Amino acid sequence: MDSASSEDKPERARAPLNSTARHGLKIVVIGGFGVGKTTLVRSVSEIRPLDTEATMTDVGEGIDDATAVPGKSTTTVAFDFGRITLDDEHVLYLFGAPGQQRFWFLWDRLFAGALGAIVLVDQRRIADSWYAIDRLEHQGTPFVVACNDFGDSHAPQDVRDALDLDPAVPLLMCDARSRESSKQVLIALVEHLYSAVPQGETIS
Repeated sequence: MDSASSEDKPERARAPLNSTARHGLKIVVIGGFGVGKTTLVRSVSEIRPLDTEATMTDVGEGIDDATAVPGKSTTTVAFDFGRITLDDEHVLYLFGAPGQQRFWFLWDRLFAGALGAIVLVDQRRIADSWYAIDRLEHQGTPFVVACNDFGDSHAPQDVRDALDLDPAVPLLMCDARSRESSKQVLIALVEHLYSAVPQGETIS
C-alpha cells in the first residue's frame, strides 16, 4: 500500500509542540511486514513524521519475504514516529514498529512505557500478525486489532477466530491511508484503555 501523499497532510503538519503540554502518551503500531504501519502513522500524525524507511535491495532477498507485497520498494529499519495533540496538556506519541523478523529485537524497547498498541492486519496474511499479538498478550499490553483495507475482506468473526482474539479485544476495519479512518482506530484504542482502568484511577 502506498503511503499517504504530502497533499493529504493537515494544515498544522509542522505545528510546534504546545508549551502547555505536560503528559506524553505512547502508542505503538505493530504488525507484519508491509501491512501499512508507516502509512497509518503518516496519515494521522499532525507533524511531518520521522521515519527510517530504506530502499529494499537484492541484499534482502532470502531474508525479507516480499512475495505477498510485490509493489513494496521500501521498508522500515528502526521505527516510525508521529504526534497528535489531544488537548492543552496531553500529547499522543505514535511509534510504528518494523515488521520483519530480523528487527523484532527492537520491539521490547518500543513497547517500554507504551499505554497500548494497534495491531495492523492484512487479511490476506493473517498469520503474519500472530507473533505481534502473542508478544503483546505476554507483556500485558492492551491493544486493538485493525484490519487494513487491501481489497480482500473476511467476516469480522472469521478474522477474530483466526487470530484467536479475546472477546474483549476490539476488532475494526480501517484504511490506513485515510486520516479519518486512522483517527477512528486511535479513538477505539483510547476507549479500550479507559474501559480497562479501574474506577477512580486515571491514565497518565
